[in-house]
Amino acid sequence: MKVQVSSSIALLCSVINASVLKRADNATVQGFSRAGLLAMNADIHKWVDDKNGPNVVTLVARNGEIINHDAYGVLDVSASNKMAVKKDTIFRIMSMTKPVVGIGMMMMYEAGKWKLDDLVSKHIPEFANLQVKDANNNTVPQKTPMTMAQLVSHSAGFGAMLTVMVPTLGEIIPPLVEGQLAFQPGRDWRYGPGVEIQGYLIEKWAGKDLSDFFKERIFDPLGLVDTGFFIDPSKVSRVSQLHNITNGVLQTQEWKAGPATSKPKRLSPSGGLYSTAEEYWKISQMVLDGGVFKGTRYLKEDSVKMMHTNYLQPDVGVRLANSTGVGIGFGVDYAIILDPIASKNNQPKDAYYWGGAYGTFFWNDPVNKVVCVGMIQMARPEESGPTALRQIAAKALYAAQQK
Repeated sequence: MKVQVSSSIALLCSVINASVLKRADNATVQGFSRAGLLAMNADIHKWVDDKNGPNVVTLVARNGEIINHDAYGVLDVSASNKMAVKKDTIFRIMSMTKPVVGIGMMMMYEAGKWKLDDLVSKHIPEFANLQVKDANNNTVPQKTPMTMAQLVSHSAGFGAMLTVMVPTLGEIIPPLVEGQLAFQPGRDWRYGPGVEIQGYLIEKWAGKDLSDFFKERIFDPLGLVDTGFFIDPSKVSRVSQLHNITNGVLQTQEWKAGPATSKPKRLSPSGGLYSTAEEYWKISQMVLDGGVFKGTRYLKEDSVKMMHTNYLQPDVGVRLANSTGVGIGFGVDYAIILDPIASKNNQPKDAYYWGGAYGTFFWNDPVNKVVCVGMIQMARPEESGPTALRQIAAKALYAAQQK
């Protein structure tokens, strides 16, 4: 009897081992090879090992399934007791706040508050007579009044300033009126205060501050507990420190204020949110899936399509860092890959994306049904070009896709 049992166990182990070997030899998940995903992780780990940054958390999902979630590095390179970064590490996502504002804008669109061809002055009368400063600092009238489509696509005419330094979001309009416009509406793309203005409008239409609006309409319904304009004091130890490279040395950068542990008086629609890789994935997956996440609808499918439709004129390009300024369009707070070759991007055509000033990045790929999120915390990281982490991740990820 013992011999029979031993033989049965041996046979079972043989079957299991054969199954494991077979799966390892030809392992794919949602059309991506496991070996290729591991190679992507290795490329990203090398970026950390080469002292380009302290840490990185990445998440890749296809068809709504997480197929790769990886954390590597430490929270603080200068700490005597170096704590490892984890998958639930919290990061300041900076400008990745902007697409969340775009979601809020589309909720207001569905509530009938605005249309793309509305003049912005319909909703902000103070903007009706804004003048445009020419090259000689003289002012001339707007040739055509700015529209809401231009406001949501950074082409309304405002100069390149990320925030307006006033005590509350409700006070941003007077300094913008005083500053006037830097170019004729629609005739250029500049990374200006358009999202600050959108946040102002959402508060005006919703009758509540942006933090409460996001929590009630987006974060709580999605089950997000680590995403917001401030974090619970008990979670401070989970927040990555900010780093920089000085004289070729990676080091911790002094964070004077520390992470916000109570609601800021001045909310920043341009870059005030904290989040984790997985929670930002949930936001992005909802958008990629046409406004639905786990059976709950947040936006109509047509509204989501509007978000990644290009509203720039044909001769207007998106110029950031060392980007070429061609092959990229802009929708409602998302950049769109119109031509991967011309724009020197490793994401495919029609992918829409954005990133944060501290190196966080993401993209939604509607053709391949892919979401990729990357979190780092570096001051002035490479934003584009072959050494940018977004490009490294995209190149490796699509190399892993089984054709």
